[in-house]
Amino acid sequence: MRRHLILSCAVVIAAGGLGVISRTLAAQQSAGRPAVPVQPIQAVIDAFGSHQLVAVADPHGNEQVHAFRLSLIRDPTFAAVVNDIVVEFGSARYQDRMDRFVRGEAVSDELLREIWQNTTVPNFGWDRPIYEEFFRAVRAVNASRPRSQQLRVLLGDPPIDWDTVHSADALMKWNSERDTNPARLVEREVLGKGRRALVIYGGGHFFRFNAETLVSLIEKENTAKILTIWADTDIDLAALDARVAAWPVPSLSMLRGTVLGAAPFTSYLGGGINPKAAAQLRGRRMEDEFDALLYLGPRSAMTTSPLSRVRCADAAYIEMRIARTSLMPAPPGAPDPGDQLKKYCAAAQA
Repeated sequence: MRRHLILSCAVVIAAGGLGVISRTLAAQQSAGRPAVPVQPIQAVIDAFGSHQLVAVADPHGNEQVHAFRLSLIRDPTFAAVVNDIVVEFGSARYQDRMDRFVRGEAVSDELLREIWQNTTVPNFGWDRPIYEEFFRAVRAVNASRPRSQQLRVLLGDPPIDWDTVHSADALMKWNSERDTNPARLVEREVLGKGRRALVIYGGGHFFRFNAETLVSLIEKENTAKILTIWADTDIDLAALDARVAAWPVPSLSMLRGTVLGAAPFTSYLGGGINPKAAAQLRGRRMEDEFDALLYLGPRSAMTTSPLSRVRCADAAYIEMRIARTSLMPAPPGAPDPGDQLKKYCAAAQA
């Protein structure tokens, strides 16, 4: 059955997106074992009973995934079983500063902002308010717990020093460590100390077909079990299995042996896949790449956190972002990132 599922989706893979689901595929799905939705917060917490690491994908800027993360860490039982939270949206250069902040010590807003503002990512993605809100939520959770039971936030992005980065080559040097650096961090601070961690990174860092991703690197060097969770926001899952439309929001489902797990992995990537990646993923099922799926509602219900008016009105900030994005010129025909930022902020200020 799985072989026929993959063959029936060949046109989807070639097109690089979900495309049109054939009637044959729909008939096969109706006869398959459906994925079973469960309450996601308790399911994630329970997963730590058998896994040292639970990795939840971050569709960057998505407000529904952010709301789920806040509910998860605020659950009274979360901090009782989890020690660390490893995040992509903070530079390891400021780990001491983050440790002090989540312990409740005084850190000015200006110094705190450098943690997510000065990562290897040159654009404004991490400046969206949801990421600062997440750090403040961890601090608030820790305020009610004894020091020995407080959550630690581990900053996974390489410790880039922007004062020394003046070329694309210099930036690429740091970017080449965006998976190796957090892999070493997890091995040293989490696995090496017998701790448990929630890992929050973009889903691409969890792909298993690529031997150089964060998850692949950890699994290659360790026997630790990692439960990987895809957070679906780019497609409507009901196109893959109509039964999803009746799922509670939010829900989590294991994928192995289900209709959703047997679907081609490219079916989950919407239009965000290039021909080269499509070729590499040919024949890969969703269950080959991820263990579970987090459902937060249909695509039409998804929203993105906007950059704040304060940042848009800050001339020095805009100048900094334009200077950094200019180090990586846009591909031919693509809009200039600096121009995009100016237009974005002009619209936000209107």
